[in-house]
Amino acid sequence: MSLKELLIQKGKTFNLIARWSTTPIIRKPISAISLATGAPRLTVTGHGMPDGWDCAITQVLGMRQINAENSPPAESDYHEGTVIDPNTIELNGVDASGFLPYTGGGFIQFYTPVSLVGQTPRMTIKDKIGGTILASTDPADTPKNIITITPDVANKKMLISIPAAATAALTWKKGVTDLEMVSGTGEVVKLKMCKGLEEEPDPVRVTGEVTT
Repeated sequence: MSLKELLIQKGKTFNLIARWSTTPIIRKPISAISLATGAPRLTVTGHGMPDGWDCAITQVLGMRQINAENSPPAESDYHEGTVIDPNTIELNGVDASGFLPYTGGGFIQFYTPVSLVGQTPRMTIKDKIGGTILASTDPADTPKNIITITPDVANKKMLISIPAAATAALTWKKGVTDLEMVSGTGEVVKLKMCKGLEEEPDPVRVTGEVTT
């Protein structure tokens, strides 16, 4: 993810999609690009990429505007890909106005999706590292267990949610958190959700509600 912080608005349902990826980078050849929908629609036979996954484009001929600006691609070169079918991906958020015609070649690349099978997510927000619990997924932290994480194993993503009634009742303004995955053997892996050093916790901020 490329968030600066996790932003929770009081009185509004908090929803955040989290995905778990790792190296190596997967690269698949592009055989065609259509602009019929206004957004680049790529033909990538057997791409194997989950819907909503971030991907970058390199080495395309003709339609050079679609290529990553950096080599190797930087975080800013990645776009969310919409899976149309097993052989087609659309970059729905890319405005293709003025793009030159595709003449051939190119690769789509994305980080390897990690299977969520057998993994249990957990998350706690505290006022500081080792500090007071502000919100949690753990039933033992009742009544502060207001966070729900729902895995979507098929699409390799998780929905992190806090209901509107719970955010409306928040009295704290700032905190820190991390999202952890616990395997069936007890191995714990931290997933970074925001920009910053891997070992740093992710910052959380609560903003006020205007419409009540």
